[in-house]
Amino acid sequence: MTAQPIRWTYAFVDRPMKEFGPATDFWTAVTGTRLSEPRGDQGEFVTLLPDAADACVKAQGVEAGDGGAHLDLAVEDVPALVESALRLGAELVADHGGWAVLRSPAGQLFCAVPWHGESVRPAVVEGHGGATSRLDQVCVDVPPSAYDTEIAFWSALTGWNSRPGALPEFHLVKPPAALPFRILLQRLGTDRPASAHLDIACSDIEAVRARHEELGATLISRGARWAVMRDPVGGTYCLTPRDPGTGSLPG
Repeated sequence: MTAQPIRWTYAFVDRPMKEFGPATDFWTAVTGTRLSEPRGDQGEFVTLLPDAADACVKAQGVEAGDGGAHLDLAVEDVPALVESALRLGAELVADHGGWAVLRSPAGQLFCAVPWHGESVRPAVVEGHGGATSRLDQVCVDVPPSAYDTEIAFWSALTGWNSRPGALPEFHLVKPPAALPFRILLQRLGTDRPASAHLDIACSDIEAVRARHEELGATLISRGARWAVMRDPVGGTYCLTPRDPGTGSLPG
């Protein structure tokens, strides 16, 4: 068990800085939020602000690569969480004093940040025809050689409920109900660097997909129970048929 309970989580939408405006326009629309004022030397950080709840999604403009996603873990004692992560096999990438950037054993970046009392999870997003959705999961795509180690790492670091997923290639690390994001670990078919993408739970995938396409997204492919999408600037994410209220699969 981690020495520091995770008090809150933030999912980061990481997108190229040159396309940051269109990216944040899309993600505020699909999450029912509005943008904060930009922060950082180049205005590369923004928070997606919900109504009558605490924020749990942020966006970062990146200078290199296509972007992706990462988690921030908010705790009362950042150094204690960093110490736990390092003991479990993480690497310290950067220490910024009050917060730190780390890399999991498989290579996925995440941050340890201070908790500022966040506790109210945003409501589900109402869509066309009564369809609802909620961005509620960060999926870490893990090479097979690191899969078991990555499961052990996230399970121990968070102290959350850890169990096999609905399919053999998935493992779920599920937080207490009050926290906004689950961690889904997906075993890749080949060895390549770990990466992460965001998953949106949908009461009606087809209705949500149509709405997202109106906003500029495109369908890439269909999986056994999900749709793989590309946002207007090329970032990949998935729509899944889980209950937006509970995160559970139907039935």
